Amino acid sequence: MTLPLLPLEIFQPQWCEDGPHAVLEQERVLVMNGAAARLGVRAGLRRGGAQALAPETVLHERDPVREQQALQALAFCLLQYTPEVAFTGAAQLVMDVTASLRAFGGRLALCRRVRAGLRLLGFTARLGMAPTALGARLLADAPPPGAGQVGGGQVSARRRVVRLERLTAVLDALPVGLLAAARPHHDWLQGIGCSTLGELRRLPRAGLQRRSSKLLLDELDRAYGQSPELHDWVAVPPVFAAYAELPYRTEHSDAILLSANGLLLQMIGWLVAQQLAVTRLQLSMEHERGRTAVPPTLLEIVLSEPAWQEAHLLRLLKERLERMALVAPVIALRLHAVQLQPLAPPTASLFPEPGGTPADYHRLLELLVARLGEDAVLTPAPLADHRPEICNRWQPATRAPAARERAGAGLAGTDSSLKTERPFWLLAQPLALLVREHRPFYGSALRLVSAPERIESGWWDGNFVARDYFIAIGAESACYWVYRERVGDQVRWFLHGLFA
Repeated sequence: MTLPLLPLEIFQPQWCEDGPHAVLEQERVLVMNGAAARLGVRAGLRRGGAQALAPETVLHERDPVREQQALQALAFCLLQYTPEVAFTGAAQLVMDVTASLRAFGGRLALCRRVRAGLRLLGFTARLGMAPTALGARLLADAPPPGAGQVGGGQVSARRRVVRLERLTAVLDALPVGLLAAARPHHDWLQGIGCSTLGELRRLPRAGLQRRSSKLLLDELDRAYGQSPELHDWVAVPPVFAAYAELPYRTEHSDAILLSANGLLLQMIGWLVAQQLAVTRLQLSMEHERGRTAVPPTLLEIVLSEPAWQEAHLLRLLKERLERMALVAPVIALRLHAVQLQPLAPPTASLFPEPGGTPADYHRLLELLVARLGEDAVLTPAPLADHRPEICNRWQPATRAPAARERAGAGLAGTDSSLKTERPFWLLAQPLALLVREHRPFYGSALRLVSAPERIESGWWDGNFVARDYFIAIGAESACYWVYRERVGDQVRWFLHGLFA
């Protein structure tokens, strides 16, 4: 069975699309973008020569540490498509997507998703797909159509091949210089008329090894799938925490959200690789450092249900950022996955409920909480107590389901046959009523229309109550829930609830 592999060569960050830019290493140009190349900047050119040819070119010093951090971030992002991601070069990643092609809609759809994710992280990439990792890298490095003539024919630009027999035909037409082991022998190979990989394969192996090296044959065999390839897959850390510096100081939520989206993609890849879902995450927005240092602004999102989908988490983050007032411009972001749960496999019902699944309901609640605040979206949390102000508790709707079950566990043993009519709207504090002609008065004399519901409870915690509750109707036919407090010979009436 062939293994389709998807390597990525990150050859330029997105800043390269904005004016002429070039990267220097040891005072020489290492790589440049198209705008700088059109002005005459070339690889190997010294700093002074580049500035003389194109003074408007922005020169950057190469930073290997930041490059490694960027590759690590890209690897985490790609983990959402497969757990097998490995580094294969200075700026290359390889993915084993054998089991992912159908899950993500085929090779074209998967490549589009990968490109979109890398673009959100600020990078562009060349993609190649083949049954071998080295073959896929050669396809990614192949020049575009019309870039040159090889052996009298045009260079193939096909970059996605799944079948091994098709790969052989495609690789045979590629330039021999794409093989790293062949570059030191380029002049000799050109001198004997060997310009393509197909012509290289037709040379006698013994003579080729004597005149070049065994590395060239090994690389050729690995590209064509005639020898195995081993990879060290990326190890996933047990705790997720990602950091990103913003390109400029900003107080706009859209700019912050753009950088936070890249951190979310890394977290999603980490969650998928660990088979986990997040229930609480924290975004730390860092401000100025040094003498004018400002403590970071913390944004915490608590989910009612474990989640790992990018669209849902990004929408919640957007709602919270739009409502947040920043004390200072933001220069960097940190994302932490604070609370996690094992990722439960999806369950499909034979007859789905109309109007959505429970997960859709919880996502709606989380969106409302992000938009309105935790204090504006509440859910009942009853307790096993006869006193209405105790048993009728409310809590934020995003509280974990396990906590809600613990809160209501005491109700399991109550007698469900005791059904009483109680209002949904209870006052925060009972309102004392006037008494006129031995009847409670609230705007008008109230008429009692129900039998009393007697409650005597609370002796164990020092809050003993002795009440008789009634449903009462006023002159405007409004229904009220009132009670008569029995303390000695004194009778006092209170309004405790309202019926809709």
